[in-house]
Amino acid sequence: MIKNYLKIAWRNSIKHKWIFSINIVGLALGIASCLVILLFVVDELSYDRYNEKAAEIVTVAFRAKVSGEEIKEGSIMAPVGETLKQEFPEVVDATRIRNYHTPKIIVDNQSFREDKFAFVDANFFDVFTLPIIDGDHKTPLNEPYTAVITKAEALKLFGASNAIGKSFYLNGNEQPFRVTGVIQEVPRNSHFHFDIFASMEGLAEAKSDSWFEGSFFTYLLLKEGADYKNLETKMPHILEKYMGPNMQEVMGMPYEEFIKENRLGFKLFPLLDIHLYSDNAIDDRLEQGGDIKYVYIFSAIALFMLLIACINFMNLSTATAAKRAKEVGIRKVLGSNKNQLLYQFLAESFIATLFAMFLAAILVFLSLPYYNELSGKELELTFLGQPMVLASLLLLTIFVSLLAGSYPAFFLSSFKPIEALKNKFFGSSYNRGVRSGLVVFQFIISAGLILATLVVNQQMQYIQNKDIGYERDQLLVIREAYLLGNDQTAFKNELLKNPKIASITQSAFTPAGDSDNSQTLISNDGQFVRRMPVYNIDENYIPTMGMELVSGRNFSKEFGADSINLIVNETAVKVLGLGENPLGKSITEGNNNTRTVIGVVKDFHFKSLHQPIDPLFLMYAPYGGLIIKAKSSDMSGLIADANSLWNDFGSSEPFGYTLLDDSYRQTYVREQKMGTVLNVFALLTILVACLGLLGLVTFTAEQRFKEIGIRKVLGSSVMEIVMMLSKDFSKLVLISFLIAFPLGYYLMRKWLEGFAYRIEIPWWLFVLAACATLLIALGTIGWKSFQAATMNPVKALRDD
Repeated sequence: MIKNYLKIAWRNSIKHKWIFSINIVGLALGIASCLVILLFVVDELSYDRYNEKAAEIVTVAFRAKVSGEEIKEGSIMAPVGETLKQEFPEVVDATRIRNYHTPKIIVDNQSFREDKFAFVDANFFDVFTLPIIDGDHKTPLNEPYTAVITKAEALKLFGASNAIGKSFYLNGNEQPFRVTGVIQEVPRNSHFHFDIFASMEGLAEAKSDSWFEGSFFTYLLLKEGADYKNLETKMPHILEKYMGPNMQEVMGMPYEEFIKENRLGFKLFPLLDIHLYSDNAIDDRLEQGGDIKYVYIFSAIALFMLLIACINFMNLSTATAAKRAKEVGIRKVLGSNKNQLLYQFLAESFIATLFAMFLAAILVFLSLPYYNELSGKELELTFLGQPMVLASLLLLTIFVSLLAGSYPAFFLSSFKPIEALKNKFFGSSYNRGVRSGLVVFQFIISAGLILATLVVNQQMQYIQNKDIGYERDQLLVIREAYLLGNDQTAFKNELLKNPKIASITQSAFTPAGDSDNSQTLISNDGQFVRRMPVYNIDENYIPTMGMELVSGRNFSKEFGADSINLIVNETAVKVLGLGENPLGKSITEGNNNTRTVIGVVKDFHFKSLHQPIDPLFLMYAPYGGLIIKAKSSDMSGLIADANSLWNDFGSSEPFGYTLLDDSYRQTYVREQKMGTVLNVFALLTILVACLGLLGLVTFTAEQRFKEIGIRKVLGSSVMEIVMMLSKDFSKLVLISFLIAFPLGYYLMRKWLEGFAYRIEIPWWLFVLAACATLLIALGTIGWKSFQAATMNPVKALRDD
């Protein structure tokens, strides 16, 4: 019986090639989009799950609100982990990571710049699942100056994977580090990636007992089944117990008084939430993570794409019911019952879905490399070959078959024999209403996605063109210039002779990209006021960066006392209440140093536009690399000149540089990639919707074939016939706007709330989205309507 259903289903599919092809292509695009997004979602949700104890690991963040400053620090004080382990029985173990950024590694007089170096506690590999493949499997980091490295790093440093017992030096450290273990590379879906894990046993700051400063990412291993939220509620007294005794000395007031006006606490994040949920919750992270919002957005797009493809199938199947009415009537007269007809039409749906699934797999295979390039992911098709995934794809095929084919099957199998043979069922208002509703739903999604795409693009343009308070164009950053040591000044002076260069400043602080971070404490009559971010700069920084002084003066070598003076930004003037004339006012640091305000710089963005501008101090204390302002746009020529000069100084360090404009754009690379991918899926969504519309217009034209012929004979023009066929569908598209745009506005407002500086969605974006959707839909309708209107009327009337 099943064989018979499939055979007849195949014959009917061949007989109606045009409709079958539209269904196949529409379903294939919907399924392929769904599969690609499924790969993305599964990848995002897989982060850190390689750890065997992932469900029991949490990270500790310091959260506070002090004098209006919101503090969300992921790197915290050194003693916190061990203290929590001693205080709470549900904490089984605690381990830390100290990111060491980019130290210079020396091996046999060869130097390497390593940007994936970290100090970790001896128990690190007991908490995280990073198996030792060679060396000491149990206690590789128990001794000071030992290290575990990845296999790739062993090949890089020593030219062989067998690195056990070999040594390397950190620049400036006389004690060598001995390799005691080798691991495979840290899995790609991890929230950290280091190639060298050095023992923290020999790190002096790791033994600090200070509860007021530290740079340690701390992880707790909880007992199985322990509730981290319950543990979090027990922590307030920990700060009072360990921070309280020194509060008077550090902050100038007792803990009880300090806590009345301020808020202090610890926040626990499950390891499995770090990648997707810590974006706005922690300011400093080991790596930039993902965002759960994008998982939701693209999951919704996948679902909508699949629904639209299934709606196409439903619409075309029910719309072509008239062609099969006599078939249904004859089958029923000959004894077929409703269930047999139901199975027959579901079999046809299954065959169409099977073909679509096969085509979708080919589309995924061909498009995945391009998707990876657009999104910055490294998705692999091997995931689709896993037994569980194959079983899921089979279930998806059955599900789509039922979803797409159930309504047409019930609709067609419910015809009464007499009505079916006389075609009296067709054209009922109910059936037309269902099809119209489905078309409206398709274009709600399509118009909504077009609007979302336009809003994202507008916000990205706003970010790129916003006045950020400094000139990021034609700025070359040589961050490692300090590695020249005593030759740095000579290198700078030689660069200044280059006619391509306008000015040079020495500073380790850049408002975009890699930058040092520094802070100072402000006190008033010995009592703590607040923390303040600090930029250490020279007298050339403000003019080189194109910043604007709104009052006062810049630092100058003509004033010998500038090392104790201060320039503040406009926000600092407001936050500190310095009044309309802040010049000459004194500010006392926590170490009782008093600085005088000599200038106010116009606010500039030194953080992402996701965050508001913070108050900032600029102090005269130049150190670090060089920032070069070019006179012309010939940046490649300037880079070549600087590289050549660098080599002339005989540095063993490789020449490295960044363009500040590129660093700025990298800050928003995730949003840019999201916008690009959204563009692609919006295009695919409306393409699938238009395929369905094309099929419906084709069918409508066929149903009104004779009417069109008669109208042409009676003198109707081609344009009149095109308008007649287009009118009803155009109304449906217009109706979809009434739902799509209010919903789209609400959702995009929510997305824009993630930016402290954002656009207001202008009215003309709605008009543009409406015009784009309408033009695409009318283009589809008009093309097929024009074909129908220009056919020879004799063909339509010859049977009569």
